[in-house]
Amino acid sequence: MTETTPSAPNAPHTPAISFEFFPPKTDEMERSLWETISRLAPLAPKFVSVTYGAGGSTRERTHSTITRILAETSLTPAAHLTCVDAPRADVDDVVARYHEAGVRHIVALRGDPTSGIGGVYAPHPQGYKSSADLVASIKRRHGDIEVTVSAYPEKHPESASFEADLDMLKAKVDAGATRAITQFFFDNDLYFRYLDRVRARGIEIPIVPGILPVQNFKQTANFAKRAGASMPAWLASKFDGLDDDPETRRLVAAAVAAGQVQKLAKHGVDTFHFYTMNRADLVFAISHLLGIRPQGAQKAA
Repeated sequence: MTETTPSAPNAPHTPAISFEFFPPKTDEMERSLWETISRLAPLAPKFVSVTYGAGGSTRERTHSTITRILAETSLTPAAHLTCVDAPRADVDDVVARYHEAGVRHIVALRGDPTSGIGGVYAPHPQGYKSSADLVASIKRRHGDIEVTVSAYPEKHPESASFEADLDMLKAKVDAGATRAITQFFFDNDLYFRYLDRVRARGIEIPIVPGILPVQNFKQTANFAKRAGASMPAWLASKFDGLDDDPETRRLVAAAVAAGQVQKLAKHGVDTFHFYTMNRADLVFAISHLLGIRPQGAQKAA
């Protein structure tokens, strides 16, 4: 079965997983991140990605985290990269540094405007105009780097239409991308309808569902609103009245996320990308429910 191409229900094999982290801003956050990595590493994810702030605001922290993952763990890192507010030469230099360090997987994104999600995007005068241009440059300069891109089940907030959104995805694939990870969603029908549109457009790369366990409902709802992702009424009702009950809230969050991935897996989805928010508890529990177990000793993180 092709990766993340649903087929017969009740697929018997264990899904593949990957995790996303963000670079720490403080010493305390760094300790927390490495505790999370140590907890999740034995689950043998296909890769782990590290995000990259708007305009490269976390560039050095991203690079530091990636190089430490390479040096101290058995994990395969994927470095996020954007082309916001940077000339091509600077972006190319970042790619070259990653390649020299041993990175062979990049998640190539246009990136959010420097004013934040919802702001107006304007390409740098000497920069890459789109993520498709960035993908093409990476593949032209470093053919051995695998490139993953983003996909949007509810279309990108700035896209004029679904067709325009699919045109952009097709451009990224034509430029050399071999995998897409979706923005998070909570209604599985959105993913399946989107996958039908993608396949009808002749796009055959894996479309990996991005799963966001709800660590904090209000924060997630605010982020979803800015990102153009819908929050179903049934989801809000699950967390109603739990603002001051963190223990129950965590249990509900685990049940909701586990139910989502188990339903996707039942319909043949065989690969998942988890937005961990640098926390291991929910992601580890969900992975366990998918049948994923620690794979023995890993190098200490």
